[in-house]
Amino acid sequence: MSIRLALVDDQALVRSGFRMILEEQPDMEIVAEAADGIEAVSETARTRPDVVLMDIRMPRMDGIDATRRISEMEGVDARVLILTTYDLDEYVFRGLRAGASGFLLKDVAPEDLLRAIRVVAEGESLLSPSITRRLIEEYVRTPDRTAAVPEELASLTDREREVLVLIAHGLTNAEIAERLFLSMATVKTHVNRVFMKLGARDRAQAVVLAYEHGVVHPGEHEAPPPAPR
Repeated sequence: MSIRLALVDDQALVRSGFRMILEEQPDMEIVAEAADGIEAVSETARTRPDVVLMDIRMPRMDGIDATRRISEMEGVDARVLILTTYDLDEYVFRGLRAGASGFLLKDVAPEDLLRAIRVVAEGESLLSPSITRRLIEEYVRTPDRTAAVPEELASLTDREREVLVLIAHGLTNAEIAERLFLSMATVKTHVNRVFMKLGARDRAQAVVLAYEHGVVHPGEHEAPPPAPR
């Protein structure tokens, strides 16, 4: 089945450029376009795309607020991939907290854009190690962090917590399977249970929770070593 896409950017020329790339893909279909955040919210509710390619700086409503409203929609499972010219930590963190599943610069190579769309459409998130590091170093130190461990985190089993730590360090399911000597099917089960218990839609939201509540601490840039056989 085709991946249903919505293009959101206040510049018609930018939307046209993305459309030229995406329409050539047999597994992608553009179902909506929007020039600002208000239109993005309304078009997402109307057309129910799988992935929304979202600009940040737009008139009337910016992409961060639009992302938040889309992620809170009842009965809509659209995932947001933020595309911007602004490689700023502030936007990365605010976008992830608003519910975005990925973050890319607009000068990304076409093949990387297509890969990102497919990854996000499959329910994964696009979090590069550099973004994860910046998230740790710059934003989890804020004074309004919640000190208490929420009930959702406390409900994780030891294995699920171990999986969450590896997710927070940017490991893929395949890498987690290799690290913990588990099958891919078992890892997927653990990952899904982590998401369900945390109320997280994907890796991006799980990572934010992990760092905000001290499951992984600032300065821990490397994943824990493999468990002994």
